[in-house]
Amino acid sequence: MTYQFKIQIKGITKPPVWRRILVPDSFTFQQFHFVIQEAFGWENAHLYSFSDKAYGGSFYISEPDEMDAFSFAPRKDASKLKLRTFLGKDSSKSLVYWYDFGDDWIHTIKLEAVSDEALLHARCLAGKGTCPPEDCGGVPGYEYMKGLLEEDPESEEAQEMREWLGLEDGETWDANYFNLEATNLYLSQL
Repeated sequence: MTYQFKIQIKGITKPPVWRRILVPDSFTFQQFHFVIQEAFGWENAHLYSFSDKAYGGSFYISEPDEMDAFSFAPRKDASKLKLRTFLGKDSSKSLVYWYDFGDDWIHTIKLEAVSDEALLHARCLAGKGTCPPEDCGGVPGYEYMKGLLEEDPESEEAQEMREWLGLEDGETWDANYFNLEATNLYLSQL
């Protein structure tokens, strides 16, 4: 089977940042994590988990951790749990993907459809918005960065931000940018 998901970073608007992807049911949650990382352009530099809600979830799916003994909710090993085992054919399920427990990038995952199509690799169907850069301070930091670069691009702080982002002279940060072809190229290499 193949799952079609819509994944959106919570709290970002104007534009929202989301991806619609197809994922083989044989993928583990760890592989799904890698798919999300590539589809959004994250750098896989932080911890993550899947759950029914970001805070106070009834379960967590993540990498095994020495802190698991102190968790109040059951934790499942992302490297062993397959999507089909957890999701089955129920297309009404939704999850939360939490990336970077410091910046708190919360992604809502809506399972939109389940098909009998057999895929070997994940594929992105559509998307919108540029993924925020790692370590920019979560949603508030990203919104501040966008505002600074749009409203006061010549300020000293904006120039420092441009340097931090690695932007060349004359290059701008485009919050609307999304390249479907490049995203699928990265996904095909997983």
